[in-house]
Amino acid sequence: MEPKVAIVTGSSSGLGEAITRSLLNQDYLVFGGSRSESAIIHNNFIDLELDVRSESSVKSFYAEVLKETEVVDLYVNNAGICEMSSLAETNSKEFANHFATNVLGSFHMLKGLEPFLIEDETFILNILSTASLEAYPGTSSYTSNESAKKALVEVIEKEWSKYHLRFTNIILGAVNTPIWNDYEDIEVEQMLSISQVMETVNFLIKASSESKFAEIVLQPRRSFLK
Repeated sequence: MEPKVAIVTGSSSGLGEAITRSLLNQDYLVFGGSRSESAIIHNNFIDLELDVRSESSVKSFYAEVLKETEVVDLYVNNAGICEMSSLAETNSKEFANHFATNVLGSFHMLKGLEPFLIEDETFILNILSTASLEAYPGTSSYTSNESAKKALVEVIEKEWSKYHLRFTNIILGAVNTPIWNDYEDIEVEQMLSISQVMETVNFLIKASSESKFAEIVLQPRRSFLK
């Protein structure tokens, strides 16, 4: 039997790497896309260079996927950046980079995914932040663009209703990943662990195809976010 096929963006580190490893353990053929090379070595893992900000990079990525498969069972929309700064401290270049990665990147990837969709089957899992639901001081760029990303994927879900796909937005509080290494005085012990998030991700992936979880919000019991 042919393995199921998954695409994971931002697969080289953090949550994307954990999702990729889990899918490989579940016998998926996984195409990972990141700007940096992955440390994962596995016969069913195809590591591809990908800059979601660049339309040409995304097209090259999907051209490589097409060499191996014409269908994708699972797409994990995970690539993104988080830079925390107030409005006064945020410059237009930083804001534009947030938009290009988190919003335009999702636009490029989902648009390129459409020819690979399997009617009634493909599952699209969008990784979002609680900043898409609530405004946090000191995150003017991140909050704005996470909100825009959430709106974008919800529009696409409605436009693709003809395919009868499963979409789930998993909306996460802060997760203890290397993304926080550049910040001082951040209380990582008050964040979700990757293993906590993976419990929910694996539940969603293994759930019956007849079930739909439109949105799941996962937060730590105690959080430094106010």
